[in-house]
Amino acid sequence: MAERFSIALVGLLFLCCSWTVIVNAEGEYLKYKDPEQPINARIRDLMKRMTLAEKIGQMVQADRSVVSREIMRNYSLGSVLSGGGSEPLPHATPQDWINMVNDFQEGAISSRLGIPMLYGIDAVHGHNNVYKATIFPHNVGLGATRDVHLVKKIGAATALEVRATGINYAFSPCIAVCRDPRWGRCYESFSEDPEIVKKMTDIIIGLQGEIPADSRKSVPYVGGKDKVLACAKHFVGDGGTIRGINENNTVIDRHGLLSIHMPPYLDSVIKGVGTIMTSYSSLNGVKMHANHELVTNFLKGTLKFRGFVISDWQGIDKITYPPGSNYSYSVLAGVQAGIDMVMVPYNFTDFIGDLTDHVNNKRIPMSRIDDVVHRILRVKFMMGLFENPLSDESFIDQLGSQAHRDLAREAVRKSLVLLKNGENADSPLLPLSKNASKILVAGSHANNLGYQCGGWTIAWQGLNGNNLTAGTTILSAITTAVDPSTEVVYSKNPDADYVKSNNFSYAIVVVGEHPYAETLGDSLNLTIAEPGPSTITNVCASVKCVVVVVSGRPLVIEPYISQIDALVAAWLPGSEGHGVADVLFGDYRFSGKLARTWFKTVDQLPMNVGDAHYDPLFPFGFGLTTEPVKA
Repeated sequence: MAERFSIALVGLLFLCCSWTVIVNAEGEYLKYKDPEQPINARIRDLMKRMTLAEKIGQMVQADRSVVSREIMRNYSLGSVLSGGGSEPLPHATPQDWINMVNDFQEGAISSRLGIPMLYGIDAVHGHNNVYKATIFPHNVGLGATRDVHLVKKIGAATALEVRATGINYAFSPCIAVCRDPRWGRCYESFSEDPEIVKKMTDIIIGLQGEIPADSRKSVPYVGGKDKVLACAKHFVGDGGTIRGINENNTVIDRHGLLSIHMPPYLDSVIKGVGTIMTSYSSLNGVKMHANHELVTNFLKGTLKFRGFVISDWQGIDKITYPPGSNYSYSVLAGVQAGIDMVMVPYNFTDFIGDLTDHVNNKRIPMSRIDDVVHRILRVKFMMGLFENPLSDESFIDQLGSQAHRDLAREAVRKSLVLLKNGENADSPLLPLSKNASKILVAGSHANNLGYQCGGWTIAWQGLNGNNLTAGTTILSAITTAVDPSTEVVYSKNPDADYVKSNNFSYAIVVVGEHPYAETLGDSLNLTIAEPGPSTITNVCASVKCVVVVVSGRPLVIEPYISQIDALVAAWLPGSEGHGVADVLFGDYRFSGKLARTWFKTVDQLPMNVGDAHYDPLFPFGFGLTTEPVKA
């Protein structure tokens, strides 16, 4: 009897505690705080309690540098972000990140209605802003794997590492279909082929979770505390701009748009992506941030997207030229076009003031604001943020875990594309012998972790050197892979006499591009960074050589191809250089296939598979194979 009484008492206490969460100080029942209620009922209840100021606050995403706990509370801001390279402090630990995010979140939930915030970050090849996170190959490499199951696992691993820092929103994946490698964001694209990009949108399932079989299509879904809100970007046509110029104009007819650039968005919506980011670029002269026809009518209407649309960084500012020259108009045009949350990121009070004025003067109807807030709240309720707003510290040990590094190493192996292996099938150079007496490793990219990770790594533009984060350089991986008796000599840019006089068994030359991101990566010449060409010439003229190209896109290689015995496209492999050595030395086979056409000269560009003038150096889908060396 006493035992039954105890159980009843515990149950009563639980009900009382639960009830205090869903009533306010006056004892009024707050339906929106009751997790047993349907999401739509919770949204309606909350929205009828919200003032215009609180609704507009939810539309703001501000940079961490301009907000505080008090600002979150007083303005009821909907979201905060870390821009590229923006961190709580240098070499911040997961706990440092968690403390910062929780501080902002505690401000948000202490506001009048207690609406939790989203915290966003560019986790585009792993949790790449964070010290000691696993850095996966950039998308250009993942496209070469054609491995949908692999990218799904990478999405899941990235979600865990993002959650390890208390963050719940990743601006990923980029599902651009890059049609011109001169574009500085081409490495963020899986392929020039929309079919490959469509398949790779399965990374969304890894990030957000698998949609239950009975769930409605096109409705956002995030399946648990170990998942994050994803963001398909940049809607739409960002990979098709004239001459590959970033943020430029894409000129294309309706059929081309629907067959090339739009298909990955349909797949992303079906897979439950929660947010979609608009592109800085224009489509047939209309800025995408002001394109009502495509953002509202097509994306939200035809494709029935039920999540929310977010702007890019200062994206609405760039509706006008010069950017920000008529900010009030930009706010009006962006919100009318269908943008729901605005990555302001600094002048959020100006945005709030201008938008409030537009609503009060009926230039923007209240129905539009209500649609925005309904979308944002749907995502937040669906994620369980109202029940679990603060960080779960049990994920801390997931950051840079060995399991994730092993997965990244696998991804590197599968992404490498073998473009040449000897003059004919009878004289292949690869796989390389581990038992050679003395080998040369040369090139600017052999011993440079920053170069092999590329842009969007710790800093927005990427970094030079080996002190940026934890990882293994290609040189270190080679040294580990060969027999202990093999002498490994590293010379960054040796002259020909040095190479000839040292009796090397063979040489591995690692060259490529320096890191870049966005507009600073736009290139009209696509050449290997100096002194790479002379390194190839000096080394390969004197000894059998394999050249490994570390780059975010195909580069001009035809002038050197006759000197090179074996050629490997390694793309931007990330932190796990061991994956390169795994394949060079035959522990695993080469299996990657070009997801991008490798041109002969830049004068051919743009040139994509299926074009009438298609005359590549290496065609789309090309990739030689090797067999693993038996131990």
